[in-house]
Amino acid sequence: MFKTLKNDIPASIVVFFVALPLCLGIALASGAPLFSGLIAGIVGGVIVGALSGSKIGVSGPAAGLAAIVLTAIISLGSYQNFLVAVVLGGAIQIVFGLLRLGIIGYYFPSSVIKGMLTGIGIIIILKQIPHFFGYDVDPEGDFAFFQVDGENTFSEIINSVNHIQPGSALIGIIGLAILLVWDKVLSKKGKIFQIIQGPLVAVVVGIVFFVVTQGDSALAIESSHLVSVPVPDSAESFLGQFSFPNFSAITNGEVWIVAFTIALVASLETLLCVEATDKLDPDKNVTPTNRELFAQGTGNIIYGMIGGLPITQVIVRSSANIQSGGKSKVSAIVHGFLLLISVIIIPRLLNMIPLSVLAAVLLIVGYKLAKPALFIKMYNLGWKQSIPFTVTVLGIVFIDLLWGIGLGLAVGIVVILIKSFQNSHFLHIEDKSNGKHKIKMTLAEEVTFFNKGAILKELDSLPRDTYLELDVRKTRYLDNDIIEILDDFALKAKERNIDIELISERGSVENPTSFIEFFKLRPKTA
Repeated sequence: MFKTLKNDIPASIVVFFVALPLCLGIALASGAPLFSGLIAGIVGGVIVGALSGSKIGVSGPAAGLAAIVLTAIISLGSYQNFLVAVVLGGAIQIVFGLLRLGIIGYYFPSSVIKGMLTGIGIIIILKQIPHFFGYDVDPEGDFAFFQVDGENTFSEIINSVNHIQPGSALIGIIGLAILLVWDKVLSKKGKIFQIIQGPLVAVVVGIVFFVVTQGDSALAIESSHLVSVPVPDSAESFLGQFSFPNFSAITNGEVWIVAFTIALVASLETLLCVEATDKLDPDKNVTPTNRELFAQGTGNIIYGMIGGLPITQVIVRSSANIQSGGKSKVSAIVHGFLLLISVIIIPRLLNMIPLSVLAAVLLIVGYKLAKPALFIKMYNLGWKQSIPFTVTVLGIVFIDLLWGIGLGLAVGIVVILIKSFQNSHFLHIEDKSNGKHKIKMTLAEEVTFFNKGAILKELDSLPRDTYLELDVRKTRYLDNDIIEILDDFALKAKERNIDIELISERGSVENPTSFIEFFKLRPKTA
């Protein structure tokens, strides 16, 4: 790990600046104390980063859980009761890992995973446009299309046009220009520009701009457009920000329902993020998924014990880590320590950072996830890839993350069924033999009830006076539904003067009287 410090330290700084507003924004969107989001970010980086088998994945509070958390806090009566559900949810995730359920993530099509990355990239861009121009009504952590305040993603962008803050917009544009020049030009000029990252420079310039323009300047930035980290007055007030679970609520059945919900959703988001992160990783590392569930569960137990939000591995932080050159888990761990140190030592300095500068950082992250070239690539791969990809993107943008993934997966399953329908058999029509059409039907290696419609259609369309050669030598699994169709067809064939030759690995049979009896003697699996 120490061989890659020159990559990991600069990357950790970028991840820190990406994670800071998201930790606070997700806590705000969840109806939880702001400090709870920071706790989740700190422990997600330090503890889960150390336990995880992922080299470049970064964990923290997840936007996908915000709606669940908001509803659960209200229904359970207090945040302390909710923390019990977080602890139990973490324990359930550990059980998932022990049961080796981490394999679930591999059953999602690549087109859906790519759609998830692209959809998240588009959402990041759309959600950060208002912040970029100084319209900071909506929290950064609200990634859903329809919002609690009755607005939606696009109406917020329209509203921002009428509420542009000159100072925020100007420093946002300056910050974006610094990031682009640093990435496209300066980073290629010397090692110093690779060690010192563009986001750090943009943030420093943003702080200087805020200090210089304070007072009566028309470009002055109000506190509502700055980062808002809780500032403790003493060690006692700092410790007073921690919350602890009320374990007397453990007998409440609703607490257990919330715990299972958190465990299921957090595990699914984590596994999908792991799959997506491994695809983005230029070194193509493979994350052990069961170990990841164990790490996430352990982290959630710890967060719940000290008042943090539930967490998952998060694609926004992870992709920022990859884009910034992170190579090992050191970057995730260091970013957690940076959050801890900054919250304790320099909270007032953090509260001078304009949100529009951090929005500029996230705009770059979003663009790299949703590059236009990817849309062209998916289109060129054909409809079997492009349709699930497009549905996933639209679902994420116009509903939310889980709905988008679910819709994309559903479309992917429909595509599989269509191709299964089409590929159940192969027909070859030969010249007439003895006055009959000779047709050869070769069944696929696996033929299930999904193929009933296609095979039944072909058999019913055979003309009278046909010689059918039915080849099952390559078939290793033949569903009983198909055998019944063939058995029924054998009776109809006599009425239509159709002769059948069944060819199997045991030889051939002319006009079998019963396919059911034949396949009872022949094992359905080789």
